[in-house]
Amino acid sequence: MAYRILVVDDEKLIVKGIKFSLEQDGMEVTAAYDGEEALQHIKEETFDLVVLDVMLPKMDGLQVCQQVREFSQIPIIMVTAKGEDMDKIMGLEYGADDYITKPFNILELKARIKAILRRSVKKVTAEPAAKNTLKARDLELAYDSRRVFIKGKEVNLTAKEFDLLELLMENPGKVYSREKLLDTVWGYDYPGDVRTVDVHVRRLREKIEANPSEPKYIFTKWGVGYYFN
Repeated sequence: MAYRILVVDDEKLIVKGIKFSLEQDGMEVTAAYDGEEALQHIKEETFDLVVLDVMLPKMDGLQVCQQVREFSQIPIIMVTAKGEDMDKIMGLEYGADDYITKPFNILELKARIKAILRRSVKKVTAEPAAKNTLKARDLELAYDSRRVFIKGKEVNLTAKEFDLLELLMENPGKVYSREKLLDTVWGYDYPGDVRTVDVHVRRLREKIEANPSEPKYIFTKWGVGYYFN
């Protein structure tokens, strides 16, 4: 079955170019040209990934991302034309999995899309915990369903947050540099800022740690990177 991608941008030529390129790779592409239309599509249809521009009429991309995260963990790649660090970091803070800055090479965008799709599951099972799980004290990670639980209560993670936690839990005590995490978790030679990792680790701590400022799972090795205790 072909992957279904939602491309959201008010510049129709950009949407047309992305749509044509992704369809050449066998993907099904739906277009939306403002934030409200995008949100409606996501609520009513099933997609494997969203390419979401920040600057949109009616509702901007950050607002769309924030609202989507209230009911879905679908992978989201934010697109910003400004190229300012704050726009990128804000996109990640609102729950985006990745970002790319205009003008971008379509091959780079396709590489990022394929990297995320390779590490994402198209459908999440509705069953409780899967048989194949990874446990550490009160924390439980279910491989098959890609779900995470703290003391039996489910914690909603984005695709990248899950991938990051999975890697660290599978290798307890191993310190990963930010650059290594970018390369391993994002799945390609990531050209972005290493602060991408810092933002995801901070969000992850806020979700799984009782006290994020005094973590008991994900620790920082100052000057090096992060590791799972």
